[in-house]
Amino acid sequence: MNQITVTGMVLAQTSIGEYDRRVVILSKERGKIAAFARGARRPNSALVGVTSPFSFGQFTVYEGRTSYTLVSASISNYFEELRTDVEGAYYGFYFMDLANYYAREANDETLLLKLLYQTFRALVNTRIPNQLIRYIYELKVISINGEGPQVFECIGCGDREQEKVFSIRRGGLLCRQCAAHVTDGRKLSASTLYAMQYIIASPVEKLYTFLVKEDVLKELGDVVTAYMAEYLGKSFKSLEILETLIM
Repeated sequence: MNQITVTGMVLAQTSIGEYDRRVVILSKERGKIAAFARGARRPNSALVGVTSPFSFGQFTVYEGRTSYTLVSASISNYFEELRTDVEGAYYGFYFMDLANYYAREANDETLLLKLLYQTFRALVNTRIPNQLIRYIYELKVISINGEGPQVFECIGCGDREQEKVFSIRRGGLLCRQCAAHVTDGRKLSASTLYAMQYIIASPVEKLYTFLVKEDVLKELGDVVTAYMAEYLGKSFKSLEILETLIM
């Protein structure tokens, strides 16, 4: 078997047998991988802490023909603040579920991993509202996956000058002529549209550097939530629990 070291983050863990765990890691080098951590549930195992969700660092694994075996790990950030913050933790679980859904094995997931890590850093920064972090993350992750909305020009004719409406079903902005037969067009405020443009166009490192007013946050949330419902086609238990916590 070939031994390799990958940089990544634990997305999920499940118990296997009496003492073992199976962990899903989003890695820079190999995309999403599943690894068996033998003995990780024994109290004296060196793998007890490093196989917990939110753990980010370097993981040394044996690469078999059909699976990986976790040997050791050096964790640089456990995001321990979230372990005592129930709401923050469920935001984290939801963000990891989205990453787990979109990530693929043997794919270059460098950008997705970077987004997830920077999002967790924002999550433990009390300056930024959790709801804003959620909408930024959702819009960016679906854009990285190639399903983001067109927010810079008319999706029908490419016009950049005319006043436009936003259509969830059409997947972006439409000018007056192209929106003639659209039934779900909505006029977005200039601030909301600019926020969406900034999120989609900006590098990950610059995402969590702004705040918005309450009315913009609400409109952004309405649009992003409706867009995710239309194009994601997947529900998550973590999000259901989160929404009961923040109601």
